[in-house]
Amino acid sequence: MPKIDDSREFIPVNIAILTVSDTRSSADDRSGDALSARAIGDGHVVIDRSIVKDEVSLILKKLDYWINNPAIDVIISTGGTGFTGRDVTPEAFKAVFEKEIEGFGELFRWISYQKIGTSTIQSRAVAGVAKGTYLFALPGSTGACTDAWDGILHNQLDIRHRPCNFVEIMPRLREHELSGRRP
Repeated sequence: MPKIDDSREFIPVNIAILTVSDTRSSADDRSGDALSARAIGDGHVVIDRSIVKDEVSLILKKLDYWINNPAIDVIISTGGTGFTGRDVTPEAFKAVFEKEIEGFGELFRWISYQKIGTSTIQSRAVAGVAKGTYLFALPGSTGACTDAWDGILHNQLDIRHRPCNFVEIMPRLREHELSGRRP
């Protein structure tokens, strides 16, 4: 059964939060605020926050900047995961993934289903890894962000979580670079 192993010391991760929206500003970014509050509340460091419009080029520019910053361990975005014409976050994220974490979207939609039923099918939440950085693209609603944090990220970003978690394998995410092999 999953549990917290109190014999291990907590290791905070450095997180960047990206809000993808044509309409949000720092004054009304409730989903970004919710993610930031949960991350800080769990002992992590929110190292940067940004808002970009729903444009692949702008999302890619910000992802590239953060992925290449060795101080950032995790990027979490909110917004742009639906399937309207302006929803392009999954396409941008998938363009930079070296490896996709397929189970993330599946698990997110299962958790979401418990609260919003079949409406969860409209979410294209995705996750992956690029250059040793974890990337998570979440829907824009505050409820979806809190569901993803509380139901998945809270435990997976805690090295004390057993039987396994994302933090304990962070040092090995770039092994393929040392071997010269592509992922």
